[in-house]
Amino acid sequence: MTNLHHLAGETVKNALGRGLTVATAESLTAGMVSAILADTAGASGMLQGGVVAYQNSVKVNVLGVSPELLASAGSVDADVAAAMAAGVRTALGSDIGVATTGVAGPDEHDGKAVGTVYIGIATADGTESFDYGFSGNRAEIRGQACGAALERLLAALSS
Repeated sequence: MTNLHHLAGETVKNALGRGLTVATAESLTAGMVSAILADTAGASGMLQGGVVAYQNSVKVNVLGVSPELLASAGSVDADVAAAMAAGVRTALGSDIGVATTGVAGPDEHDGKAVGTVYIGIATADGTESFDYGFSGNRAEIRGQACGAALERLLAALSS
């Protein structure tokens, strides 16, 4: 069992135990977070669904991220991650929204270095975001971002 599967198992168990639902909004992870959650037995009791928002048009039109925010900050930004999480929470009717945005490489994006990742969490209490600096190749950075998203989701479920 990988660490990601272990984290996903704890997340699913915790969400089910508290009767909470989760939705994902993923840019650089492109569905990895929801897929790893869905690998866990019982996930159907807590996973509402997910949006792969690779393009800014999806962030705006599906998740309701402000086009002005994207224009001023770029897609790799703490406020964008928080807005994505809030947007997916609303769009899919979940208790908690988790979002990922960042730069997996090989090139920087919007002036942000490869390995820059933001995780957004949205609950009934509001939104927050967390920033990370990962290293490695594209797949490794995406995997680390997925792990960070699961850790933040688990922390939100435990608070």
